Amino acid sequence: MTNPLRDMEEPDVIFCIGTNMTECHPVAATRIKKAHRKGAIMIVADPRKIPLTKRADMHLQLKVGTDVALLLGMAHVIAREGLVDEAFMQDRTLDGAAFLEHVKAYPPEWAESICEVPAADIERAALAYGRGSKGAIFYTLGITEHICGVDNVQSLCNLALMTGHIGREGTGINPMRGQNNIQGAGDAGGLPNNYVGFQPVDDPVNQARFSKLYGREIDLERGITKVRALDYAADGKMKAMLICGENTLVSDPDRRHCEKALRNLDHLVVVDLFLTETAELADVVLPASGWGETDGVFTNTERRIQRVRAAVPAQGEAKPEWWIMSQLAKRQGVSGFDYESAKDVFNELCETSPIYKGVNWERAGEGTYQWPVPSEGHPGTFRLHEDAFPTETGKGTFKRVEYREPAEVVDDDYPVWLTTGRRLQHYHTRSMTGRAGMDYFVPEETLEVHPADAGMWGLVDGARVRMASRRGAVELAVEVTDRSPRGTVFCSFGFGDTRINDLTGAGYDPITETAELKVCPVRLDVVAPE
Repeated sequence: MTNPLRDMEEPDVIFCIGTNMTECHPVAATRIKKAHRKGAIMIVADPRKIPLTKRADMHLQLKVGTDVALLLGMAHVIAREGLVDEAFMQDRTLDGAAFLEHVKAYPPEWAESICEVPAADIERAALAYGRGSKGAIFYTLGITEHICGVDNVQSLCNLALMTGHIGREGTGINPMRGQNNIQGAGDAGGLPNNYVGFQPVDDPVNQARFSKLYGREIDLERGITKVRALDYAADGKMKAMLICGENTLVSDPDRRHCEKALRNLDHLVVVDLFLTETAELADVVLPASGWGETDGVFTNTERRIQRVRAAVPAQGEAKPEWWIMSQLAKRQGVSGFDYESAKDVFNELCETSPIYKGVNWERAGEGTYQWPVPSEGHPGTFRLHEDAFPTETGKGTFKRVEYREPAEVVDDDYPVWLTTGRRLQHYHTRSMTGRAGMDYFVPEETLEVHPADAGMWGLVDGARVRMASRRGAVELAVEVTDRSPRGTVFCSFGFGDTRINDLTGAGYDPITETAELKVCPVRLDVVAPE
């Protein structure tokens, strides 16, 4: 997030797109509600009638996978109506003139023909965002889990750059992280393209520095993504894998391919709190301690660095993940893992990461620092990009994005759009909520079907359907509701016994290799009662 969470209460225009915030981030979403109560205009772009749309001043009910078309149409209106912040574009951006020329070709009427949002509504939303003094953008996985996920994010960046809605209170581009400490995982180098602190691995300077630190030669190339790793495993090119704290078999697309890959390994190790569906496939399961049993550091969605402290001792043979990884390294004869505590690990991170340089274990305990904290005594960075962008020129660059269709589109064989997401009552793959009594509220997965479609297809509430894509099929119960639009059905992916991700996985973003989990053409067939 470019802005702190408390800034969520300050916009006069709120643009939420691809984020079911009140269900997936219910605590943070209370700040958005406060801003709206204070008079902010709320624009929500989502194919479904999510709870946020009940509050929205405008609901842009776009067709799944067409975010780029909508955003190009909005940019066209902002440019046409002279709502660009010319001073900001001149002083703080590059390629602005080329971008403004580019969007001339994408009027809202063109966008309507693709995203199915009325041109008049696109105009209203664009004018509101362009005229606002503090416009803030919020998005989540509904933007990124597409083959055009990078294009979607860059399109949102274009809107902020052309209006100057960035680097100020109540503005910014704010991705809401999908899991706690996922920001911290990226900060700590849990990415195939970066060392700690987002230092590119294909930079020779970084390569030399970390080769010296680790005492071994490091390749000057990016690592592979999990998508590629599973492909290699399925093809027999990868022999062993360690999965830590992730229920890959349920959360990943194209589950049959994923299961084939994991079963094809010579050796699979899973580190987790519970015997998840993925852990059941493992040759070795190493029990990890839970968050309340572990000392460590979390960095949350607003870049805030926070210590966590063990409240109770770990149960049974469970150990912290840092200890498990250190022991694995030592027992393989790998040097550099002589940590005695989480403090040792975190202090090494601070020594090697420019954005954590001014923090250490003790300062993290204060919970007041937001990175970057480039030096000792630095107060941290409350808000990003106030004076410059972290580029060689200090300027942000416009990207000329084109609309692309999803990897698969509906046809006569698969005429219905499926989009997936999460539900308030259950978290992700239910590894924890499924063991905490939440099944009382949502005991099984259901498929949202619009009443008009249900009538046409001969479905009633509670009926069983077989939903099939080009990769697989699954049976589940129907929930007749107008939350999902005609021609589109919705369900979550979290129930391991309702294998929704058997169906997904048609394509991946070419840059991030993020799967297109939000768009999948399917066919529905009524299951005759036994």
